[in-house]
Amino acid sequence: MLFSGILRHIRGLRPQFGALISYFMKNLSSTLVLLATLFSAASQTAVAANEPKLVTLSDLQYDAAQAEAKKLPILVFYSASYCSYCSIVKEEFLKPMLKSGDYTDKVIIRVVEIDSSDEVRDLNGKLIDSEDYADKHNVSLTPTLTFINPNDKELAPRLVGVTTLDFYGGYLDDAIDASLVQLRGHKIGAIDSTTAPKL
Repeated sequence: MLFSGILRHIRGLRPQFGALISYFMKNLSSTLVLLATLFSAASQTAVAANEPKLVTLSDLQYDAAQAEAKKLPILVFYSASYCSYCSIVKEEFLKPMLKSGDYTDKVIIRVVEIDSSDEVRDLNGKLIDSEDYADKHNVSLTPTLTFINPNDKELAPRLVGVTTLDFYGGYLDDAIDASLVQLRGHKIGAIDSTTAPKL
């Protein structure tokens, strides 16, 4: 009863306020479109802010000091802007590794874009461009992943190219684990007999 009375009242006002209601309805749709656009932009910005970023190798001296202190290998990902498989490795493997947080205590990940104008400070403090850095490490194909110790020596076999995506993550994990064994001298997850509880 109350609802029908309100409806009659609104219908009675309609001729007087027809232009106002029409204006409101037209602007409501454009306001909703504007709000939807702003919401979409805000959510994309929030997603981009949470997107893990791969760090460019710019100072090997600094990264080597961090690797030495934490007893971690450095994964150097050699990439190129024209390399479609590099994008796959970045998006399907390296960024998810960073995002998961599971590799924080296992590896330091750095990127060398061989076709960029970036420079790398090597262990001697010398700045060299990224292409020369790749040449110095005998990298001619992308994607290539090397696993190095703080002295810039390879710890595990490098991954060159992408053979099978289904197994690539396993190969990557195996190389990281092998690098950790080389650095730390024991198998990952193995119990150290000197600190293991006596039964």
